[in-house]
Amino acid sequence: MHVGVVGVGAVGTRAVRQLVASPGTSVSVYDTDHLRAKKVAEAMGPGVRVAGDVNELAGLDVVVLAQPAPHRPIAVSMLATGASVVSVSDDALDAIDLLAVSSGAKTLIVGAGFSPGLACLLARYGAASFERVDEVHVAKHGTGGPDCARQHHRALSGTSRSWRGGGWSEQPAGSGRELCWFPEPIGGRDCYRAESAEPAVLHAGFAEVERITARVSATRRDRLTARLPMLRPPHAEGGLGAVRVELRGVIDGERVTEVLGVIDRAAIAAGAVAAVVAVAAGNGELPVGTFGLADPQLPTARLLVELARRGVRAARFTGTAQGGASRSRAVV
Repeated sequence: MHVGVVGVGAVGTRAVRQLVASPGTSVSVYDTDHLRAKKVAEAMGPGVRVAGDVNELAGLDVVVLAQPAPHRPIAVSMLATGASVVSVSDDALDAIDLLAVSSGAKTLIVGAGFSPGLACLLARYGAASFERVDEVHVAKHGTGGPDCARQHHRALSGTSRSWRGGGWSEQPAGSGRELCWFPEPIGGRDCYRAESAEPAVLHAGFAEVERITARVSATRRDRLTARLPMLRPPHAEGGLGAVRVELRGVIDGERVTEVLGVIDRAAIAAGAVAAVVAVAAGNGELPVGTFGLADPQLPTARLLVELARRGVRAARFTGTAQGGASRSRAVV
């Protein structure tokens, strides 16, 4: 299998590392910063080559798009050459555009990162125990590399879209404060509406659900400065991150709420998701078509098992222990 990776920032580099560790997989990388691509290839060993132009990735088995948005133009181009495409974009408009793309005879996966991505897998996995899911609510804490941090900054100043009762509702990003509890040691964080790709990607897999919302954690300073340029350069890689997925619906005729979550460095988890999905696509384990990772046609449990094998482990919230710490148990 030959996989191409476009963009070797924090997430793309982690995806390359995971792909190199996948048996029978060779990798080609491309980045507009050719020196950075060369350094990543040298660090990963002889199994990685540097493409001088993005068109050199045409016709590979799979191409992972890990560069800043927009992803749609290059996704369409790569699909036309016979490559399946895995996009990690968390840009709301970019995700909507990608979901409308016809993949032809190949596979296009939209939102294969931390959130959307890992959060979508958790939502679909948790939904399997419900007779009916009525609501899906996602909250995210933390960012990956600098591009993710810039996207997070912009997301707090845009327009948040949520799915309510059969239609899209729009509210100002940065509003709707809600205290959300993440796996320890993140704990409770104030989370706000954001211009997120998550609702669109979730709705593609949960068209029957009545409510879908997405929030991101933010400080008072984050909200006050969201409409200004970033006051200081973002870190090369964000710290510890977490996603929290809350499902509400019916089990055995009773109203039930289930909460699942993951805690990990966002770039590492996102890179692992992109790589695992890319390998599955290259091995023919994914159906032909355009999908988000909440789609019921995908092998959700198998993907989560592989992620757990690579160190990204999801847990189900089971209550509160003495002293206020949250309790959880592994889902796979």
